Amino acid sequence: MPGMDGERKRDRLQSFAIGSLLGASAAIAAARRRRPRRRPQRQTPAGLAAFEGAPCYREVVERERV
Repeated sequence: MPGMDGERKRDRLQSFAIGSLLGASAAIAAARRRRPRRRPQRQTPAGLAAFEGAPCYREVVERERV
């Protein structure tokens, strides 16, 4: 049957094209996820400096001085 060969080729080509598009979109999505995200610079102190600057901490220090 000569019509079957042409139909098979078309189906295989269509399957290849769809698979290529899916693979390319997956590769693009993976590349986007790998980019490091920049964190915004911190406006407030970090760690112990943040604790020492808190009003409640300053009140305790003042009470201990007296």
